[in-house]
Amino acid sequence: MTQTADQVVATLAGRFAATLDKILPPGKLALVDFPDHSNVGDSAIWLGEMAYLRRAGRMPDYVSALGDHDDDAMAKRIGDGTILIHGGGNFGTLWPKHEAFRLQMLRRHPNCAIVQMPQSIHYDTPERADEMAAAIATHGRFTLLVRDAKSLAFARERFDCAVDLCPDAALMLGRQQRAAPASSPVFALLRTDHERAAGTDAVPPAGVLADDWLAEDPRARNRVRGWLKLRRLLMRDPQAQRLMLQRVLAEWRVKRGLAMLSQGDVVVTDRLHAHILSLLLDIPHVLLDNSYGKVAGFADQWTAQYAGLSRAATRDAAFQAALAAIKERKSDVDP
Repeated sequence: MTQTADQVVATLAGRFAATLDKILPPGKLALVDFPDHSNVGDSAIWLGEMAYLRRAGRMPDYVSALGDHDDDAMAKRIGDGTILIHGGGNFGTLWPKHEAFRLQMLRRHPNCAIVQMPQSIHYDTPERADEMAAAIATHGRFTLLVRDAKSLAFARERFDCAVDLCPDAALMLGRQQRAAPASSPVFALLRTDHERAAGTDAVPPAGVLADDWLAEDPRARNRVRGWLKLRRLLMRDPQAQRLMLQRVLAEWRVKRGLAMLSQGDVVVTDRLHAHILSLLLDIPHVLLDNSYGKVAGFADQWTAQYAGLSRAATRDAAFQAALAAIKERKSDVDP
């Protein structure tokens, strides 16, 4: 049976919270690997993680991004507390800086429990996971949350740690409202990076507005950072300053993503978080997969029953399905 956006979002947010409630140890927390970059999806994940922690009364005592992380400062703030590593789709060989940071956490903090927030896993060969497997086994207190069945099977076969299936943290943001009425029949938010699926060169037809959300206005970003610099002068605690910076940047980025998706009566996308944010907005959309099955795996696991979701194997087919949906909706309204 199909479900409404309200039903799907409530169920999955509840599953996320119940999973974290079950596995999160007591004590102080650090939340590391803040996504200080333009990809809207990672900011949505981070805001969802923070929404859960705020609701649970477990706000982190230390936060950091790759560029400002300090192991000694974290140890002073949390002692033998728990390290939460930001979730997403960077577990494996596709995003080596984040993989290296994860290895650093495992090797330098043997006395801290480490929880990897929900991830999708992809190694270009299984043997490339051997280094991570050795670090996990040596550490001995690592919990890995994964977002799809394929990642779950891989992790249980290769890693000696607790592994659990969990929805994406962005669902903790709850239902959202459109930023504005749609300005185009179809808006296609399509990957332009190395996770783009092969054979995806179809040109959008008339009635389809296409873009990606990796480019952000540097002047607008600098204005946000400048305003934050003034606000932070009123705060003494460096961690409070950093957390406010992270929150405001993430909110600004997600607001931009919601506004982009709101341009279409129907959305076409091969980005996982354009799918999730379209669900939160209750915008009907046609979903394509990415290069290694992450998007389809998540939809198969969690969101396939959403009434507004359609699937397509190619961009051409997705564009035609979206335009057909617009035509059908118009015929239902017009006498």
